[in-house]
Amino acid sequence: MKKIRCPKCDNYILFDDTKYEEGQSLVFVCDNCKKQFSIRIKKISGSGSDTNPTSPSNEFGKLVIIENAFGYKQVFPLHEGDNIIGRRNRGTEVDIPIETNDPSMDRRHCIINVKKQKDGKIAFTLRDNDSITGTFLMNDLLGPKDRIRIEDGSVITIGATTLILQKAGEQ
Repeated sequence: MKKIRCPKCDNYILFDDTKYEEGQSLVFVCDNCKKQFSIRIKKISGSGSDTNPTSPSNEFGKLVIIENAFGYKQVFPLHEGDNIIGRRNRGTEVDIPIETNDPSMDRRHCIINVKKQKDGKIAFTLRDNDSITGTFLMNDLLGPKDRIRIEDGSVITIGATTLILQKAGEQ
């Protein structure tokens, strides 16, 4: 099953992509806003960050968003510098827009800074972005001015959503 988003109201529409061939055009009518739109079926081989191992999006690592009551499993590549993490919402710019209806996640909830050190290793630092419900690292609440170093496999909780840091392979 694949899900597509209505271009007008952001409502999801699920359909079985195995019944259609590559290149075929499909027309949908959104149940929510009645907008009619079409898509063309493409052959997708894995996620965007895995298709090109030398791409910058795969250089530093990724965040895996665990499937919960509010949404599906999602994977986001990290980039060097500040990665602002929050709930996806039109008009709010974040680097990692988590698609969720989780009301306890802020639109700009926390920040992971990725920095390449002089020795070539990559350092990850987590901080809360003055969120309402706070940011948790391994079930410990971060203080308002905390800057915590995180490692591969660190479990971060924002609202009711769990994130897991996965470092890229060492060169």
